[in-house]
Amino acid sequence: MKKVKFGNTDLEVSRIAFGGIPIQRLSKKEGVEVVKGVLGLEVTFIDTAYGYGDSEEKIGEAIRGTPRDELVISSKSPAPDKKTFLEHVDTSLRRLCIDYIDIYHLHGVNSEEKLNQVMGKKGAFEGLLEVIDKGKVRYAAFSSHSLPVAKKLIQSNKFQVTQIPFNFIDEQAKEEVIPLARNVNMGFIAMKPLGGGLLEDANLCFRYLMQFDGIIPDPGIERIEEMEEIVRIIENPRPLTDEEKKRIGKLRKELGEEWCHRCDYCQPCPQEIPISTVLIARSVAKRMSFDEGDNFVGPAIEKAEECTECGECVEKCPYNLNIPELLK
Repeated sequence: MKKVKFGNTDLEVSRIAFGGIPIQRLSKKEGVEVVKGVLGLEVTFIDTAYGYGDSEEKIGEAIRGTPRDELVISSKSPAPDKKTFLEHVDTSLRRLCIDYIDIYHLHGVNSEEKLNQVMGKKGAFEGLLEVIDKGKVRYAAFSSHSLPVAKKLIQSNKFQVTQIPFNFIDEQAKEEVIPLARNVNMGFIAMKPLGGGLLEDANLCFRYLMQFDGIIPDPGIERIEEMEEIVRIIENPRPLTDEEKKRIGKLRKELGEEWCHRCDYCQPCPQEIPISTVLIARSVAKRMSFDEGDNFVGPAIEKAEECTECGECVEKCPYNLNIPELLK
């Protein structure tokens, strides 16, 4: 697979990255096999996080024996403070079985409060500078679901890489954030290229993203066949056809402005409602038989009847969704 220079770093990355969230749902053997299969497709940009269950451990097992300089490894910590952040970095290194991580993010800087915490005195950013100075991490990064917060972090000129949701229905970043990142030649990882699993047509998703130079999509996959399909699209680039553009327009209208991105920042729910499962019920109904769909989302919908409208999920949602109303 063709490699490209990544922003103003000295890294060369595959044109697509592997997102490590879904493999936490697999057994260790299955997860390791998926990662090895991805490497066999020459996808050498691997993205994971401290908080993705045992994803780091499975990746560490899978990359054992691969020359370190042939890989670009990215991970993240949600810690707001320096002490916890340093602990997370050391844990990530141990799990991944490597002695340095190429890119390490301040994970989920989605609010002004979190921004002030991580960038303040004894905040996580101080820890990030320290691990870079010690050679444990090469490049400073952040991930965010909030475009105003992302803009401030980009304009600080303290980071070399950013990771932000970007796809053909979640495309607000293209107006301001992407140009800002380009102005400082920042590496840009497109989080949720498939809309957190809501968008099913890989052809539309990745042909749309391929229009934007320098952006590396980061799909989370748990079956090697999924990555094989994506790689075929990436390796055979062409512009979107008029018919494909019409289909994108139709999907935008169908989804509207308020849709669940399945980031699960709304969790845990005090009533233990699996919110994102409930909010993808319409998508499930389109893709599955009645019995399959009922087995998948039926119990979650029954649980949703216990919603007390406490508002905790609304406060935590980075997309400001009125979740109690959407549940109804």
